[in-house]
Amino acid sequence: MKIAVILGTRPEIIKMSPVIRELEKRNLDFFVLHTGQHYSYNLNKIFFEQLKLPEAKYNVSVGSGSHAEETGKMLIEIERVLQQEKPNIALVEGDTNSVLAAALAASKLHIKVGHVEAGLRSYDRQMPEEINRTLTDHCSDYLFAPTQKARDILLGEGIPEEKIFVTGNTIVDAIYQNLELANEKRTGNKLNKLETLEPRTLNLEPKQYFLLTLHRQENVDNRERLGSILKGLDKIAIEFCLPVIYPIHPRSRKMMSYFNLEPKNLELIEPLDFLSFLQLESNAKLILTDSGGIQEESCILGVPCVTLRNNTERPETLEVGSNILAGASPDKILECSRIMLGRENNWRNPFGDGNAGRRIADILEGKHG
Repeated sequence: MKIAVILGTRPEIIKMSPVIRELEKRNLDFFVLHTGQHYSYNLNKIFFEQLKLPEAKYNVSVGSGSHAEETGKMLIEIERVLQQEKPNIALVEGDTNSVLAAALAASKLHIKVGHVEAGLRSYDRQMPEEINRTLTDHCSDYLFAPTQKARDILLGEGIPEEKIFVTGNTIVDAIYQNLELANEKRTGNKLNKLETLEPRTLNLEPKQYFLLTLHRQENVDNRERLGSILKGLDKIAIEFCLPVIYPIHPRSRKMMSYFNLEPKNLELIEPLDFLSFLQLESNAKLILTDSGGIQEESCILGVPCVTLRNNTERPETLEVGSNILAGASPDKILECSRIMLGRENNWRNPFGDGNAGRRIADILEGKHG
């Protein structure tokens, strides 16, 4: 059995890291192909080094562009590598253009496709991610559903039961494994000569700041919506008298400048490596985000979350009470922040026990061993 692990964004590297570690531990034949969808491999290399992952064998370096440009370029390059390497299975994770391009290229070459984090749905076709994840599920052979709810969604869409496996979400594995690495670094052990930023480096005390991430196209590419969200964030910074720390995404910075929007009460910092961000996440009093992955991470870490969207493909976070949907209304953002800060953070983690990577490797070995 030969496995192609295909990824292209930082969240994919993080969520695929437990699977890669498991494949490596078992001495299975695999290679990593990095599409360079958002950043070049050289910029993402710090993630591979920090997380102690093997280097990518192939770096396609597609870069950013329209959806058609990105997907088309990746299809061509991924197909070329797959024809050369002839793997038995291509593993993808999530809902990006890299995921869809890899799934299409592999399935048309009659290579089995394994989709990690299958079955997530927001039911909002305005989101490109929703189209990517749905199409990928329907051309996959192994659908690694993180929860029973995701499995039920796949069954409801007519996907055969024998293709679906409930494994838990690899983000649980990644948080447990990588918090250990972050704490290792914090206590002074050397970690590939990289320095990990802690909250105190920013003069922050644990549970005395809010953490913000904001980058999704539907939020930052719409002047009215982005302006409305920024007003809501201003309101909570004033009411709670706590700093709102924002490791600003390059796309968001560009669009704020383009729309001539100046955040008033946000503390903007440069984007962080994952271990530093994990430290900030785990010590935050409240997280405000439009990221699906961070909704999961905050739930696992026991930090209340306010989601700056009208819907979510992580309904489990709403059900257990770790998360609430605020949309973009300033008053609703403030109201939801009050609600979440008043809740006990004793919810259960619905995303598994931290052994998803092992289960995925077991299934692959069982099918191909």
